[in-house]
Amino acid sequence: MCLPARPNDWPSVPTLNQIEMIQVENLSKDFGPKVAVNNVSFSVERGEILGFLGPNGAGKSTTMRLITGFLPPTAGVVKVGGNDVTEKPIEAKRLMGYLPESAPLYTDMTVEGFLGFCAEVRGINGADKAKAIDRAIDMCFLKSVRHQSVDTLSKGFRHRTGFAQAIIHDPDILVMDEPTDGLDPNQKHEVRSLIRRMGQSKAIIFSTHILEEVEAACTRAIIIDQGKIVANGTPEELKAKSELANSYIVSISGTEVGAVRDKLGSVIQSAKVTIVNDKAPTVVARVFPKKAGTDGELGQAIFAVAAQNNWKVNEIKKEEGRLDDVFRNITLSDTKTQ
Repeated sequence: MCLPARPNDWPSVPTLNQIEMIQVENLSKDFGPKVAVNNVSFSVERGEILGFLGPNGAGKSTTMRLITGFLPPTAGVVKVGGNDVTEKPIEAKRLMGYLPESAPLYTDMTVEGFLGFCAEVRGINGADKAKAIDRAIDMCFLKSVRHQSVDTLSKGFRHRTGFAQAIIHDPDILVMDEPTDGLDPNQKHEVRSLIRRMGQSKAIIFSTHILEEVEAACTRAIIIDQGKIVANGTPEELKAKSELANSYIVSISGTEVGAVRDKLGSVIQSAKVTIVNDKAPTVVARVFPKKAGTDGELGQAIFAVAAQNNWKVNEIKKEEGRLDDVFRNITLSDTKTQ
């Protein structure tokens, strides 16, 4: 989907190094009695890749459409590069590249022809247009289908073509809805790598329901559920909210389950011990710290108990927490309270 460009006779504007990138304030969107987005606020800065994470129907796509001006908000404000998307839609949209869900393409055009059309809509012509097309094709790995008709492309190549139009004008801000949807594992890896590279100099926000995508590409993540933000932080900060965070996995051979449970449970720094695996000859236990900040002491105590009892230790590993655990606990608990 191509958005309006900046005509040559428009006045110059401040560079985005000097002003905010994306700012969302108290944003809401109602569809009749259905509240799709409920009083959402956040911001995205240059050099930041924000993953917008949530279950199906959480409000991710609607939020993307509100940010890009595709839909008008019921309440609240979205500013892109300091421009209110409702009051100054052209100024805001020319700063963005947008990859919507199931990006619309002109199927009777070739890949090169479609990108050329998008470049012209963006106000790029002549030699600059040729350079922009070459750059987008190279970045999105489209050389092999450059002269191929869009209607003959696989789903993966169509998605790459949609991605290419979003970056044809080298925007400072990228908004993408499910950018790896329908891609095979190799293509997903390529797109995530591209997002990480571009994120060094741009402000990027993309929606996803794939947890590994957040860990692979994002500097920060927001979890949205039923239209509300329920968590906001770096992947590491979110994983730290996991019940498993700072617990220890202990794998021991040649010792009875009861002895392992009793000895590890007697450690002062231990809150509880659960048995993960009790199939002889190996026992795998998880030991939870009694309180935050005692995990280092807990690790030392586990080593000491193992040494005192002459256990054959296969592994002692500290758990950093799991994003899927946090996601599930937050979204399921939120559903239960409704």
